[in-house]
Amino acid sequence: MESTGDSSAQAQALINWELAASTAARLAPAGPSLGAAEIGAAVENLRLMADISVPHVHDITGLEAARDLRDSSVLVVDRASWARANTQSFAVMLKPAMEKMLESRRGAMSPGALAVSGAITGSQLGAVLAFLSSKVLGQYDPFSALADDSTTPAAGRLLLVAPNIIHVERELNVAPEDFRLWVCLHEQTHRVQFAAAPWLRHHMLNEIDNLSEHLLGNVDSLLERASAAARSLKDRTATGTAPGRGAILDLLQDPEEKASLSHLTAVMSLLEGHANVVMDAVDSSIVPSVKTIRQRFNARGKDRGVVEKFIRSLLGLDAKMRQYTDGAKFVRAVVDVAGMEGFNRVWESAGNLPTEPEIHDAKIWLERMGL
Repeated sequence: MESTGDSSAQAQALINWELAASTAARLAPAGPSLGAAEIGAAVENLRLMADISVPHVHDITGLEAARDLRDSSVLVVDRASWARANTQSFAVMLKPAMEKMLESRRGAMSPGALAVSGAITGSQLGAVLAFLSSKVLGQYDPFSALADDSTTPAAGRLLLVAPNIIHVERELNVAPEDFRLWVCLHEQTHRVQFAAAPWLRHHMLNEIDNLSEHLLGNVDSLLERASAAARSLKDRTATGTAPGRGAILDLLQDPEEKASLSHLTAVMSLLEGHANVVMDAVDSSIVPSVKTIRQRFNARGKDRGVVEKFIRSLLGLDAKMRQYTDGAKFVRAVVDVAGMEGFNRVWESAGNLPTEPEIHDAKIWLERMGL
């Protein structure tokens, strides 16, 4: 009888995660030129800015979870390390669905065919991650701690991608410490969100599991769409949109799967919008050159939510939620009526999370919450 461990290993082989990570590292564009001393100073400064940002996040959000974040870690990484970290998270998110899919195909795939298929999907995923690795400034990863061989603290890890932050601050010609603190305010807010709502990680995993089994059944199409979404994101203008036709949304037929996708979309908008509100709440007393940074960053014509925009391109949601400012509009509308304390009810339970229609019309959520 096949052991559970063997079955799990075979399921993970459906995508060669190690090949995905190594492919991303090989294909990722080179970062800015820095000497060893410059790299060391930048890493130390980013860690300092990450620490300094936390009290400001607490003051702005009023979330007590911001007082003590020792249950998670902050890592300053390069592009290859960011890509590898994401393969680890994807492996956790997709593991249940891959095990179910392998069970449904029991006997239909030989070990050789499984290895070949895993290598193809791994290399394709690696190419997508290589592109994204040069675009992401930071990311909170709540899922890596659930990996079988994880050394990540229980609540996850915050990744700050040093070469990308340095590249952008140079491009904008802004004060490095100011820009780094501004970025850290956004990223630390994500860390605080999951600390304030410890149930959120498993809630999101359950929703991902609800729709990922069907998507993995169409894994070839899934990766083709991922590659197309990456190309679209690369080529589009600041006001352009990725084509919705042929998106993953078209693969979903079951109403429950579509409902899960709608819910995850709303949660993503909430998390990003809330972090943007915090980022934009600071004034010159906290970030002296914040006005200049905002103007130049917005004029740069590149969305800071690159990963989310990629996911929306991939899912074909641009027509429904064209910009991730939708979440920020929701947060501001709620805070205007109910204050930050009223808004913070979203972190109390899954039932308090806004739906996709509520993200677009905060009045519906306010009425449902009795606010």
